[in-house]
Amino acid sequence: MKRSPIESLRRSGRRWLKGCVTRLPHALRSRIVRRAAPPSPPSRDGLELKIAESQTELEACFGLLHDAYVNSGLMKPHPSGLRVTPYHALPTTTTLCAKLNGQVVGTLTIVRDGVFGFPMQTAFNIASVRAKGGRIAEISALAIHPRFRRTSGTILFPLMKFMHEYCTRYFDTRHLVIAVHPSHIDMYESLLFFRRLTAETVANYDFVNGAPAIGATLDLVEAPRLFERGYGKRRGSRDLNQYFFHTTLPEIQIPDRQWHASNDPVLTPELMDHFFNHRTAAFQEMGQRHRALLHSVYPETEWSACLPPLQPENPDKASLRRFPRSSFQCQAKLAWLGRFGGCAATIIEISREGFAARADKPLQVGDRFEVIATLGVDRQSRLQAQVVRVDAGTHGCQYGFQILESDAVWQHCIDWLEARDTPSSSHCDAAAAALQRAAVGAPTNSRRSLTNALTIVESAT
Repeated sequence: MKRSPIESLRRSGRRWLKGCVTRLPHALRSRIVRRAAPPSPPSRDGLELKIAESQTELEACFGLLHDAYVNSGLMKPHPSGLRVTPYHALPTTTTLCAKLNGQVVGTLTIVRDGVFGFPMQTAFNIASVRAKGGRIAEISALAIHPRFRRTSGTILFPLMKFMHEYCTRYFDTRHLVIAVHPSHIDMYESLLFFRRLTAETVANYDFVNGAPAIGATLDLVEAPRLFERGYGKRRGSRDLNQYFFHTTLPEIQIPDRQWHASNDPVLTPELMDHFFNHRTAAFQEMGQRHRALLHSVYPETEWSACLPPLQPENPDKASLRRFPRSSFQCQAKLAWLGRFGGCAATIIEISREGFAARADKPLQVGDRFEVIATLGVDRQSRLQAQVVRVDAGTHGCQYGFQILESDAVWQHCIDWLEARDTPSSSHCDAAAAALQRAAVGAPTNSRRSLTNALTIVESAT
């Protein structure tokens, strides 16, 4: 669409102003951008912040994303009018949306470390982030409706707050990683305190049509201190530290979880077939390795008709995990068997045969424990388990446990997770039955002067 002379003049003015700011020293540039940051928006009638879960919501998110990427030159137009990637097929990926009076006006995608890794790993080395320990999530696919890209963050800020709250409280995430266009990185560094992974710019990032990109990360454990230092002396709505870390937004709709799972898969076989086989050809374009990994994630027969076929003698098939693991986040107490003492732990992944956890004391392969795990509200499981794997990191270890003895509560939780992760219509009754069994088995006691700065962020990917 042809721009009016006034709009072209405005865009030229914004580019000139941005060019002036980017030539300043980094510290001064950051202070200017933060000082010019708009205030946090008040609550807005008709705004909803939620996980995109229906076909209509997902279609609107993928369509909004497609248009934003095409307009920014980050992808070529697709006949479907949608941007759908293989990562959207994984249960470890969650799409958030902002809806205003029922219309999707903003979206972003959180990609947690899954069988495909992260999109940015094709161009960036994130080993330094992994070495710090803790879960990582890539923030990707950010798009704001054109009507709200110059409205002082009325959609962007709530959506980013929702993302932060979801990652820290419900997605068991410590590190955020991003890959953004060089023209956008100053905003992430100055407003949101991301730090570059490297000073170099990737000249050709295939995931966004060969555009240049810069990688950056934010440690969510350090983020409160950084925001307090950057915004703590401000008052009222200009204190973004207060907004992001101490304000409750009634617009946020948190998913209802029966257990302390840390993923919210929404795809059914029907939704998978619709988006990846009919609306797009994402599965047809997928290589055999990724196909095999996808089958390992969805091994049940209900998914076989919609998943891309494997070669008859696929060499990866034998390596598929026999017992699928589910992301989890709950507290547990470990007591050594046969000796005095114990420690506290956080379980981060569970399966019928074992679990992964972080502990507040060093453990050794072969250590055996009695484990009391709080799997849900007033739902404790007591089991015996043995350490079979130690994965060391700079900031602590992660341990793999094999279950020696489990109880009914653990099995009920696994039943619920397996039914939830296979959400075809034929499994609705199974999910309800699993919930009923779990309930029976659970213990009863037991500002405008730099508006372009915000516009850059709101158009970022």
